[in-house]
Amino acid sequence: MIVELQDGRTVSVPLQWYPRLAHGSPSERQHWELIGPGIGIHWPALDEDISIDGLLQGQPSGESKESFRRWLNSRPRPANRRSHPTKARRKPAQKRTPRKRLRG
Repeated sequence: MIVELQDGRTVSVPLQWYPRLAHGSPSERQHWELIGPGIGIHWPALDEDISIDGLLQGQPSGESKESFRRWLNSRPRPANRRSHPTKARRKPAQKRTPRKRLRG
């Protein structure tokens, strides 16, 4: 994630530092709001808040694994994904035409 600050500095941190952002869709990540007079960033659809001070200090998310797991399980599943893996489908066997053997 790259954040450009008003004073001209650019802060770059790994998206994996913030699991909710990493698991969010590109559309969800694009919809953010400034908190107050720019003290942080809020992503409403992901219920994620990151302070600018935390970014500058290099602090990854402090969310517990249990809290993140509950949040992840509460998210709706995308319509194009199945909840259970399916078995691979085999192609139907093709009929072979017998070949004539030539005697020489």
